[in-house]
Amino acid sequence: MKENNTKKNIQLLFWSTLGPLLLLTCLAVAALATSSMYLIKRYVRAETSNVIARLNSQIMETISPVMVNLDDFSNFARNMDDPQTLEDLTYALGENLKYVISFYYATPDYHTASGTGFYVGNDGWVPPDDWVPANRDWFKSALNQSGVIAYEEVYVDAMSGDLCVTVAKEVKDESGRTKGVAAVDLLLSNLAKMEETFSVSQNNKIYLLSKNGKYMTNPDTEKIANASYFDDSAVPYSAKDYLDGEPKAFIHKGSFYAVNQIGSTPWFIVVEGPVSDFSGSFIRAIVIVAIVLVAFSIVFSLLNIHLIIGMRAGEKRLGQSLLEETQSLAVSAKENAATAQDQTAAVKEIVATMEDNNALSESISQKIKDVSGVAEKTSGNVAEGVSYLAENVRQLHEIASANQTTIDGIKSLGDKINNIWDIVTLINSVADQAKIIAFNAELEASSAGEAGKNFHIVATEIRRLADGIIDGTKEIKERINEIQQGSDQLIIASESGTDKINEGVEGARTLSERFQSIKNASEVTASSAGDITTIIQQQATATEQILTTLKQIASGVENFSSATESISRASEKLRTIAEDLNG
Repeated sequence: MKENNTKKNIQLLFWSTLGPLLLLTCLAVAALATSSMYLIKRYVRAETSNVIARLNSQIMETISPVMVNLDDFSNFARNMDDPQTLEDLTYALGENLKYVISFYYATPDYHTASGTGFYVGNDGWVPPDDWVPANRDWFKSALNQSGVIAYEEVYVDAMSGDLCVTVAKEVKDESGRTKGVAAVDLLLSNLAKMEETFSVSQNNKIYLLSKNGKYMTNPDTEKIANASYFDDSAVPYSAKDYLDGEPKAFIHKGSFYAVNQIGSTPWFIVVEGPVSDFSGSFIRAIVIVAIVLVAFSIVFSLLNIHLIIGMRAGEKRLGQSLLEETQSLAVSAKENAATAQDQTAAVKEIVATMEDNNALSESISQKIKDVSGVAEKTSGNVAEGVSYLAENVRQLHEIASANQTTIDGIKSLGDKINNIWDIVTLINSVADQAKIIAFNAELEASSAGEAGKNFHIVATEIRRLADGIIDGTKEIKERINEIQQGSDQLIIASESGTDKINEGVEGARTLSERFQSIKNASEVTASSAGDITTIIQQQATATEQILTTLKQIASGVENFSSATESISRASEKLRTIAEDLNG
């Protein structure tokens, strides 16, 4: 029965120790998981927006020259009707365009059979007899846009068999009459390869979509221009609401989504993927931490039980030792009577010692008063040091604020430098148009014969001047790049300085706390010194009382012998109690 009670007590003790530790472990793991998921979601949204913005920028770098060359061709063709000249221009403008299959131009009245109108292009393609450009979708879209660049749906190129998309623009004369339509065929597969170089996570998906949500890129080519992204994706929006031109980045039901429009085009970049790509490693780490904490709790509880069992064994040994000592006490009690007379003489010696101790206490009391004065002075000096540190912290904050103002000024300078890029781009565009005008002038001068010789020279000089302007803008770009690099380095250095200033502020604050602690300790020391002085004085009074008492003890020692017999009897009773404790 006694053994069963012992086992129950041990089990109760084990679970009372393990229970709070397990509860604390659960709370710690839950807090860690909550904070980790919050940080993961913030990181996923920021990283998704960053990747989709960089892909958007790279695509715009590819298609922006196409838009510029279409505008240049339209401006030149407004006053030009010579097919050969326009064909040469398609070759010149389409030569350096990336991912472009063909650059071409057709008039609305073109028809091979009747011989009216004309078609020119840089790919050498000859239209069949029944080919009518006015019936083509790209031609109609350009007319509907009325001078604004039109974008066609994805189609399969008849000559190459590749997926393409057409970008077209209407050309009007000075009176506003339609003269024709210039168009460029972009190779869509190259945009898909560009898309493959970007990634948000291991299992993310990135697509290009048209305005109505149809795929423009997809690993399954059967879905391009046929299937809708919104039929395959779990994104909680319709095509109208999702593809409204506003950038979005959010997390929904364990997946992340983002969308961004590509410049002014009706095309969109969409990204989606599982959040578990980011949270998987965190979850594994949390599980490992939980297992380690549970194991630690169990080991700690078992160790606690082991220590308590050891204490119980020690108690048993102590009971045995107490029994033995009690028996010895009975013998010693008889011997105490013989030593009573010796104690009388010892008490007299104690009286003399206590008189010396009384004089020593008075000396100590004086020394404590001196220590109290020094402690009060130290407390005043520390308080003054605390005020100096507070002023130092304030000045460090002012330095940090001034440094931040410098960083903001440098960033503002960087924004103004970016505005210069727009001006340089405008100068380049003007120079390109000047070259085209010069080229046109040279053609006119050549057809004018001897009379246009001087005009030909002027046109040549204009073109040389345009080349010089382009070279100059290249050098300006190089200088702007150097300025931007210097500005970036200065911002990094300033931000590093800000970190050092913040470290100084934190160090000064920590030092201030240390001084405050020293000040409190000094105040406590001064107070304690005063208390000790009082105690010493009380001790002197008590010593006098002890002297009186010791004199009384001397007479009481005589009664010690009779009391020893009573101690002997009590020792026998104590032995009995020790036997029970040992059991």
